[in-house]
Amino acid sequence: MGEKKYYYFDNAATSWPKPEAVYRAVDTALRSGGSPGRSGHQRTLAAERQLFEAREKVAAFFGAQEPSSLIFTLNATDALNMAIKGLLNKGDHVLTTPFEHNSVARPLNAMARDGIITVTEIPCTDEGTLDLRELSSLFRPNTALVAAAHASNVSGYLLPVKELAAAAQARQVPFLLDAAQTAGVYPLDVKDLPADMLVFAGHKGTLGPQGVGGLILKEGIGLRPWREGGTGSRSHEVLQPAIMPDYLEAGTMNMPGIAGLQAGIAYIQSVGLENIRSHEVKLASMLREGLKKIPGTRVYGPADPKDGVAVVSFTLEGVDCGDVGFILEEVYGILCRTGLHCAPGAHRCLGTFPQGTIRLSPGFSTSEEDAAYVLKAVAEIAAEAGL
Repeated sequence: MGEKKYYYFDNAATSWPKPEAVYRAVDTALRSGGSPGRSGHQRTLAAERQLFEAREKVAAFFGAQEPSSLIFTLNATDALNMAIKGLLNKGDHVLTTPFEHNSVARPLNAMARDGIITVTEIPCTDEGTLDLRELSSLFRPNTALVAAAHASNVSGYLLPVKELAAAAQARQVPFLLDAAQTAGVYPLDVKDLPADMLVFAGHKGTLGPQGVGGLILKEGIGLRPWREGGTGSRSHEVLQPAIMPDYLEAGTMNMPGIAGLQAGIAYIQSVGLENIRSHEVKLASMLREGLKKIPGTRVYGPADPKDGVAVVSFTLEGVDCGDVGFILEEVYGILCRTGLHCAPGAHRCLGTFPQGTIRLSPGFSTSEEDAAYVLKAVAEIAAEAGL
């Protein structure tokens, strides 16, 4: 008997499969050896050249004019903590949204619990979108940061980040954009947003491996180091070197991850981000419209797929989300995610807290036939449940 076929619909967590060039880049970096700045031999120098090239290519992909403004991090969570805890001071106020991943919500709420900052959430509408009608009144004299996700990892909803950025900029308040769900699948340019701090994950839409991410800083944004240690530069100094990016990049760099990230972005550029976006919008539309036709289903997210990314959440009336996910995998070989997706605030807005949803997140390698198979499976599960 042949191996069971699986259908991967969990790209919002980690994209898969990766392009072959990514696997090769990671393998080559692992086999090459050498840590940037840690010696003067040929393998270290080769790693330094790889790091310099990767920084240039990745920074340019996001529209950053200065490569040193890109800080490579462990992941998006690491970058968000670096931005939040490196910027805020006691007595500061933060404006954020209910659609934030716990990578934003938890650091902010921990600092609020400890009496360091205060936090205000911009309200949401009954339709599960951000309500900006009272935005101006939410700013305070001590507002020091506006932090927002670019897209909800629950519903796929694209937040009005340009409006948020403009409101922050008008008050000279830094704007932090969490682009974990949009980087690599939606056009991003730090000059156009404008984002004072942009965070991206390396392992999602940018198609790299786990364990790498990034933070891009606008000139003039100063952060305290999130970690301090070896950089390979100014080793005679007992304090973290003030030069960028060394100031925020302590420790041995994840060269296999960075090489894989560079290869993932090169792949995106070769096929065209606009083609990736078009394909994912088509799949999201197909899934949303197909699910709505199945009795007992409720679909969450924007009515127009162009107003979101390829993240589709739904529930089946009277059927536990975890049970649906289990059946999809065990019976149909469909891999998705169920529950709260590390974003409880978004579920409160959607009315799906605490039970959560079933989340389908196709990727560029997902076919229309795969999406049709998922719809057939959900229809059969609904029929079996008597819906």
